Amino acid sequence: MTRMTQRRKIHRFHLDGSGSEYPVRHKEDVLAAEEPLEIRLNGRSFAVTMRTPGDDFDLVAGFLVSEGVIRRHADLVSLRFCAGGNGETQTFNVVDAQLAPDVPMPDTMRHVYTSSSCGICGTESIDAVRKAIHFHMAEDGLRVPVDILAGLPDRLRAAQAVFDKTGGVHAAGLFRVDGPEAELLCLREDVGRHNAVDKVVGWALREGQLPLSGTVLQVSGRASFELVQKAALAGIPVLSAVSAPSSLAADLAAETGVTLVGFSRGSSFNVYAGRERVGRPATAVRQESFA
Repeated sequence: MTRMTQRRKIHRFHLDGSGSEYPVRHKEDVLAAEEPLEIRLNGRSFAVTMRTPGDDFDLVAGFLVSEGVIRRHADLVSLRFCAGGNGETQTFNVVDAQLAPDVPMPDTMRHVYTSSSCGICGTESIDAVRKAIHFHMAEDGLRVPVDILAGLPDRLRAAQAVFDKTGGVHAAGLFRVDGPEAELLCLREDVGRHNAVDKVVGWALREGQLPLSGTVLQVSGRASFELVQKAALAGIPVLSAVSAPSSLAADLAAETGVTLVGFSRGSSFNVYAGRERVGRPATAVRQESFA
């Protein structure tokens, strides 16, 4: 948690009701940390992304899944921190991924800076980020009770430890749904919503759990094209967001068989693709089972 947050002295201003202001000095605020991470493949620089330090190996593994470089646990031999450009200072901001001998290196190394707000910045076109989807979501028979799905944002929020301290990070939570029950498998937080998702996907790859059939990915922000793509590449059949999806996200969800939910805020949500996966309330199912 130490590197994920930083303390800063601030001047906090209050209005006294009359319109006048007075500063309260000597206060501290807790901020979400943001630092660059250089990702190397077999010793060669591949990309630099801004992220919240923590779960960096998960982030790198998930990023490589999202880039179409790897798709299974055996494709990734090892991950290690290494020194920066001067070869001396260990900042824990450089991770080298060793790929299996049969995994080809990307045709072009990205060599781009990726901000914490954009996971596909620097690519030349939408076609360049449409990766080959190896998992077939249409074959996933998951049915999520409507009330279970509606309750996931609150469960995600309740588990956000870094957000409680800073108010400045996104979260992604992976839930395994089995009938009327949903188990939180993994939660990750980051200043970048796509980083949080990559950390979840990377955790699953390193645990040998891809494809993630029978799961729901709940995110704290909006649902962009890149988040739908990340879900599809990981075999996640349902992506739910508390905010709006984009038109391209809805198009890709329909194309890949991902159920896309937006504006999920406790009492209601919208389904933009894959309506067939949203089932009857779990309360009704439980009542029938005891009848």
